[in-house]
Amino acid sequence: MNSSAHSPVLITGGAGYIGSHAMLALLDQGRAAVVVDNLSTGRRGAVPDSVPFYEGNVDDGGLIAKIIGEHGCRDVMHFAGSIIVPESVEKPLDYYQNNVVRSAQLLRACLDSGIERFVFSSTAAVYDGDGAGQRPLAEDAVLAPANPYGRSKLMTEWMLRDVAAATGLRVAVLRYFNVAGADGAGRSGQYSKVTSHLIKRACQTVLGIQPHIDVFGDDYATPDGTCVRDYIHVTDLAWAHVAVLNHLQENAGTVTMNCGYGHGYSVTQVLDVVDQAAAEMLGAGPMLRRPGPRRQGDAASLVAETSRIRQTLNWQPKHDDLKVIAASALAWEKRLMDGTD
Repeated sequence: MNSSAHSPVLITGGAGYIGSHAMLALLDQGRAAVVVDNLSTGRRGAVPDSVPFYEGNVDDGGLIAKIIGEHGCRDVMHFAGSIIVPESVEKPLDYYQNNVVRSAQLLRACLDSGIERFVFSSTAAVYDGDGAGQRPLAEDAVLAPANPYGRSKLMTEWMLRDVAAATGLRVAVLRYFNVAGADGAGRSGQYSKVTSHLIKRACQTVLGIQPHIDVFGDDYATPDGTCVRDYIHVTDLAWAHVAVLNHLQENAGTVTMNCGYGHGYSVTQVLDVVDQAAAEMLGAGPMLRRPGPRRQGDAASLVAETSRIRQTLNWQPKHDDLKVIAASALAWEKRLMDGTD
């Protein structure tokens, strides 16, 4: 393996939800990391004191060059960006600025500073959800994002592909499906109080932080009429990042991979499992569910075809259990509510 495998990995957005778990996975493997985050949604406490931390924006070329130069980084995991779909519809320019323009500036600084490998945090929102039907989505499925968030991520994917072709930069694009859960040891989780993530909102509801949970649509072409999604535990996703970085150490070019489990759960099934976890953990009664109309842009079913990541990386998820995901998310949410983190 290349000697640069021993250099720290630069993690943008490493104080955020997924970035902090990827950092923990690297540390658990014995690798070093350095984090840059503007703390707009991340939390300084998510980064251990042993990990060098820089507060700033990824489009600050001078800062990025300084970090890479001081720490000898040759690898980047890029998580920094805006991720809330409804907000992207309301503020599209913010999303193109944060997710595309700033990524371009980061890439320029990385190339100028000798970065060799780049792992990008993308999304299943790049796919044509309406055209998927009930079929799992493979990486070569039709790309037709329905909102500015998805379009900004796809634009950055295209940019990375072009840069890789022109420069030899080794690139991995990981398209996340629905990420949920928290670190089993309680070291990190999803800090943001305002979220559109179903499992986190459901946990907030059973804890009384939210008065009810909205169910957007119950007349979809799914077994119970509610939307179906592929939920992946954040720890399994974090280890996928470590695995794909190891892959890039040995293989040139660009790879694009779905990150999911290959099967889905409906909104109703998710809420039932969270209710069950709350009853077992807290003795709490069921949450109040409020039916509502469909949301614009919500596809009936989004499930990943995962053979590529499993075969290419020999990736074997360890937390493929909705009960495990829900229990870890609920335990984390209770820690936040109790002020123990």
